[in-house]
Amino acid sequence: MPEKYVYLFEESDASMRDLLGGKGANLGEMTRLGLPVPPGFTISTEACRYHTEHGTLPPGLMDEVRRAMATLETKMERHFGDTHRPLLVSVRSGAAISMPGMMDTILNLGLNAQTVRGLAHDSGDARFAWDANRRFVMMFGDVVLGVHRRHFERIFDQFKKRIDVKLDTQIPGDVMENICRDFLALVLHETGEGFPADPWRQLELSIGAVFSSWNNERAKVYRKKERIPDHLGTAVNVQAMVFGNLGMDSGTGVAFTRDPATGERGLYGEYLMNAQGEDVVAGIRTPVPIAALQHESTRIYDAFVAICDRLERHFKDMMDLEFTIEHGRLFMLQCRAGKRTGPAAVRMAVEMAGEGLITKEQAIGRVKPAQVDQLLHPRIDEAVAATLTPLVSGLAASPGAGVGRVVFSADAAVARAQSGDPVILVRDETNPDDVKGMLVAKGVLTAHGGKTSHAAVVARGFGIPCVAGAEDLHVDVHAKKMTAHGRAFEEGDWVTIDGTTGHVYGDKLKLVEAKVTGYFGVLMGWCDEVRRLGVRANADNPKDAAQAIAFGAEGIGLCRTEHMFFERDRLPIVREMILAQNDHDREAALEKLQVVQQGDFERIFEVMQGRPVTIRLIDPPLHEFLPSYEELVRQVTELELANNVLNGHALAEVLAEKRAMLEAVLGMREQNPMLGLRGVRLSIIFPGLVAMQTRAIMNAAVRVKRHGVEVTPEIMIPLVGHVNELSVVKTQLEAVARETLAEAGVEVPFKFGTMIELPRAALVAGDIAEHAEFFSFGTNDLTQTTHGISRDDAEEKFLRRYVQQGIIAANPFETLDVKGVGRLMRIAVSEGRAARPHLKTGICGEHGGDPASIAFCHELGLDYVSCSPYRVPVARLAAAQAALAGTEKAGKQASGE
Repeated sequence: MPEKYVYLFEESDASMRDLLGGKGANLGEMTRLGLPVPPGFTISTEACRYHTEHGTLPPGLMDEVRRAMATLETKMERHFGDTHRPLLVSVRSGAAISMPGMMDTILNLGLNAQTVRGLAHDSGDARFAWDANRRFVMMFGDVVLGVHRRHFERIFDQFKKRIDVKLDTQIPGDVMENICRDFLALVLHETGEGFPADPWRQLELSIGAVFSSWNNERAKVYRKKERIPDHLGTAVNVQAMVFGNLGMDSGTGVAFTRDPATGERGLYGEYLMNAQGEDVVAGIRTPVPIAALQHESTRIYDAFVAICDRLERHFKDMMDLEFTIEHGRLFMLQCRAGKRTGPAAVRMAVEMAGEGLITKEQAIGRVKPAQVDQLLHPRIDEAVAATLTPLVSGLAASPGAGVGRVVFSADAAVARAQSGDPVILVRDETNPDDVKGMLVAKGVLTAHGGKTSHAAVVARGFGIPCVAGAEDLHVDVHAKKMTAHGRAFEEGDWVTIDGTTGHVYGDKLKLVEAKVTGYFGVLMGWCDEVRRLGVRANADNPKDAAQAIAFGAEGIGLCRTEHMFFERDRLPIVREMILAQNDHDREAALEKLQVVQQGDFERIFEVMQGRPVTIRLIDPPLHEFLPSYEELVRQVTELELANNVLNGHALAEVLAEKRAMLEAVLGMREQNPMLGLRGVRLSIIFPGLVAMQTRAIMNAAVRVKRHGVEVTPEIMIPLVGHVNELSVVKTQLEAVARETLAEAGVEVPFKFGTMIELPRAALVAGDIAEHAEFFSFGTNDLTQTTHGISRDDAEEKFLRRYVQQGIIAANPFETLDVKGVGRLMRIAVSEGRAARPHLKTGICGEHGGDPASIAFCHELGLDYVSCSPYRVPVARLAAAQAALAGTEKAGKQASGE
């Protein structure tokens, strides 16, 4: 049997979304509900996929279209191409997942030199007929024939200027006819072939053009952003035209059943009388609030309100509706679930559940994790942003907006911030030395780097807005200057960055502060009722720990002790320890560090009030705490030149110090430091450092316990690849912990565990679990070592292109690679729990805040995920959604579906 491509609206319903797209399926559903929908039909997404693959419409499609058009002719009592009562149609796109405005539309199709006169005679309004023709020629010329819309608009504006009018509605019919004549001349000049007069040829070409618009640039960009698969294709909806531009008893509008910005219940929208749909959004005429329609016609307004209420109850969601009024008769042209802001999504979900429209479980599923993210960060006033063009755009690396004065170094950021100035730290790319500057900045902007670059990872961890990889930005750190598209900015100039969109503005913009409303708290409470996964936070200081608790974290899953070393009062001591020439000097430096580390842990334990705290012992190579080799070489060279000229005692001392530091850095240099002397290897080679950290942890635990705060430190040994590494270090540090507690005369329970961040560790997890009381998957390094690619370099060099070309579905540093890294995790959990049945397992990499990765962690049976404090609410929602999806899947399996 030949494949069926065309479905009349009455043959369709909401369940056919994948085949007929959301618009077609909902038009069918509204038709079945008996609502006033102009008749039409939908050409399936399968026809689009055929067109994409073969470059032509499927064989036999136009035969099906002709049969469907015959049905429309009967219902409308008009005929396509008729010179007396012509039937006109619209041709619109409609994908399974809504992509508003991304693809093409053609209205008033079926007009030519003869049918336009028939339409004028039939309607009794020549101006209306020529206006309809003018719109059709412009749309068809642009979408199908490739004559850019601006050429038509130029002609149109010239005519309005010539007759001295501002509004389209002021143009008389004879002038409209002349405009159409010039439009057709333009098409002939630009194409060399002229405008097709045959309505059937117009229809065939338009169907193909709308299918082709699935792959236009804006649609591809939108799909990439929204992660919509490229293979889905769009349906095409052909619908009999009804006209809102037949006079002041006709009109058109768009409305939402609730406010899409705030979520407030009540009709929200705009309309115009004597207009077609494009007029409402074009901005040429100012639309009127929908509430004013009741003054135009109480009958029509009441009917429309009743339809809105009915559709919201039927679809159980806030609906986005398009309507037309033709000579006082209301028609519904479209309905779909409306796009909404994060605050609106949360409010609607909670209120609809309260109204009994949806269940609590459905409310949880109704909110997207990205919408929750919007609630947690300041954002740019959307009304202001809509009027501006960004200076540059980069990657939306860490959400939220930041306004501040440009600075080009961490020291400058700290200095300006201490004087009360808000700052934006601008760098080519950041490094660990920049952390202090990032901590005081309102935002971070880099010319290079990706979403998993140092800047992005640290910024997300601290909830700092970040735009990374703004390649059109040229940064000269030494000259303290940046340029973009002819504009230059010096230190102290104002900029605004939007880490949610990736846009950068060269001005000081107004921000809207994030508000965690009561609706948000209610939704999070519902999430906590249904989720199985625990949610912890990655937090390295009391401020972040407190923020994490405020957002609902149940503990700390990763406290990175080395981040504490970068602070201004600690870094000199760390360097003193590294550069020590003998054990005595090294021990003296370690004793100083123990005091400040203990204070850090005490404050964190006090904030956490008995919640679990997992502390990772030092992980990075020691050279990261020293200036870079290149910087030291430059400094030594400059000092040597200066010393030759000035030969001063103080200068000689500084030069000697820098030379010693350069010698130390040279001794520590490695070809591949990420796979070098770091993690557990550092603990074995320099045992005094981690012994100091363990004493600091246990002394802090003793101190807070004496003040009535219970604490169970979980001490994590990083980068273990061999069981003997863990055995040696754990044995040493357990002895230190017990000795510290014995000296204090206080009992504090503690655990030792490890990070699983090397493939070998995952493969021998059974052996490792005999010594580890918990596993925490460090998926940043596990992904890096499994794929054999550098997290810091790969995105900019090739990963982005891999995703664009479909070589991989997503960046594996953003969304967990389930087939590769996920398989290693599955092995580790299975073999680890076989060796130690009550082994606690969690994840503390960047993936701990990614919804898709959280779903996998739930399915894998991990005990918790840990993420940055500002991702905690997202993780709570994603964990709840994963639990509900698992319950639904189990239910279907039980029922045999």
